[in-house]
Amino acid sequence: MAEDLDANYARAGYHHRLGFGRSPVLLLVDFVEAYFEPSSPLFAGVDATLASALRVLAAARRAGIPVILTNVQYQKGGANGGVFFRKVPALGSFEVGNPLGAWPKGLKPEPGELVISKQYPSAFFGTSLASTLTANGIDTTIITGVTTSGCIRATCIDAVSHGFIPIIVEEAVGDRAEGPHRANLFDMSAKYADVVSEAETIAYLDRLSAPAAKSARR
Repeated sequence: MAEDLDANYARAGYHHRLGFGRSPVLLLVDFVEAYFEPSSPLFAGVDATLASALRVLAAARRAGIPVILTNVQYQKGGANGGVFFRKVPALGSFEVGNPLGAWPKGLKPEPGELVISKQYPSAFFGTSLASTLTANGIDTTIITGVTTSGCIRATCIDAVSHGFIPIIVEEAVGDRAEGPHRANLFDMSAKYADVVSEAETIAYLDRLSAPAAKSARR
């Protein structure tokens, strides 16, 4: 009799929880119009994903933790996109000046919130993200965004590889299809990250905000 997949992974010690650290950052990965505009080749229908991320963002702002947003941006013709740009022609949606690269309705960085423009799937690759987090004493990356099978997975693996705890907010990441979404959540949970509910994430952030609010009243 074949062993159940969950039992097999449990026996191997996968899906071990890391837990939240002491000093988190909220990452909002590539929430741009390309994934919300039906005429876009990258349309993913992830409105519920954004709504969840915005609730997490509100909790993060209450807690006063750093917030970092990423987008993808290429010069005209995509010369700075390398092989990735050649592999995925739809990435032309992110050439400078294309409205599909704009923030979607409801999401707007506040003053002091860092925006990192990237050219490749991971928010870490070829950017200042890792050094920025290290310089600010960050130990935990709360990851939201799109897409689960692409930029979220790549960012998650690079986060753990750089020594940061990756927390994937389950309802706040999304993909264009349920199959790749679920498969990648399973794999990240097994090997790289904690896949955590929106409610648990917000409860954690609210615990952080309580001491901050108390201190502000003094």
